Amino acid sequence: MELTQGKALSTVERLYQDYGFRARELKGQGEKIIGYVCSFVPLELIKASGAIPFRIRGNIFEPITKGDTLLETIVCPYYRSCFDLSVKDKYEFLSGVVIPHGCDSMVRSFSTWSYGLPYSYFHFVNIPTVCEESSFEFFEEELNTFRKSLEKFFGKTITDEELSRVIRIYNENREKVRALYELRKADPPLISGTELTMTLTAGSSLPIEEANDLFDQVVAEVKARGSSPLKKGPRILIDGACLDHIELIKLVEDLGGHVVADAICNGARDHFPKTDVTLPPIKALSQRYLDKVNCPKTYRANKAGTFEGDIANRFGDIGAYAKEFKAEGAILYVYKYCDPFGFEVPARKAYYQSLNLPMLHLEDIYSAGTMGQLRTRIQAFLEMIG
Repeated sequence: MELTQGKALSTVERLYQDYGFRARELKGQGEKIIGYVCSFVPLELIKASGAIPFRIRGNIFEPITKGDTLLETIVCPYYRSCFDLSVKDKYEFLSGVVIPHGCDSMVRSFSTWSYGLPYSYFHFVNIPTVCEESSFEFFEEELNTFRKSLEKFFGKTITDEELSRVIRIYNENREKVRALYELRKADPPLISGTELTMTLTAGSSLPIEEANDLFDQVVAEVKARGSSPLKKGPRILIDGACLDHIELIKLVEDLGGHVVADAICNGARDHFPKTDVTLPPIKALSQRYLDKVNCPKTYRANKAGTFEGDIANRFGDIGAYAKEFKAEGAILYVYKYCDPFGFEVPARKAYYQSLNLPMLHLEDIYSAGTMGQLRTRIQAFLEMIG
């Protein structure tokens, strides 16, 4: 049986398919839209400046053409797709773009974005790669520099009071994402991984207040199902970098599995951590984005003294998600040329072995054309653990 789709999920699908529709509409009403790539961009500062943050997506169905005339082809294919669509004026409604130090591809290509695109505003957020006391001091200064840059561009002072108010709104957003994930705990889950991914992706194209309202509507609509009409199947956790499309998850679910957990950039790993509202806002944001977002680009010293202890510290969030959502297997999905995740594959494999959690490692090139090639491997994996 198929899951029923009501008004809220129909809205989600429309926003997912026509990505940027609402932002384009708001631009026409005089709003300023600031695009960003990567979860390391402190969205609270953009919102407090009076602008609307908008997550730039790629498109696995769109061949990368114009972008490759300006950007090296050895760059992460997901990131190249985001740039390619920008060059093709897919995101013509943006007033500017913010890029953080999320990986070497982002660092080294920032000048290509700023010289190759016609937007009025560009900013690079330099994020430390280690979590030391001096790193937080540096990052606070970086955030204040970003703050001043936004103030100059928009002609508006970003007060601590306004920033604290916005931080609370984003914390509410993360609580609502948590509520969506709770719907995955039933066996079979009330909400499919495909629906959840579409919902989060659609939300990243909306003003935060509208995203919060949409998430509430989806939670209410899915709860109204009472019980899931789906058949039971292997419960899968997806691990890896940014997954802003549904094709991989849909493939797993079409083959009888259920994606019930994840540790991906635009999923639980980066949505669950909240900002400490008891601290001064800039200090609180520096701690959230540097320490609480557990990305492989951030080095955390091996305080355990052993390899086993180190991987338990580095990947403990994955184990916690797997246990909480009763995952029976994991798929580690890594893009070709993604160095932060690519270098960690052996350590992640060792960690999954320590959990006795079966894991399938897939390397892909961010293209719909490869999904058929992945189908046989995923099907065999599901049969092995099912």
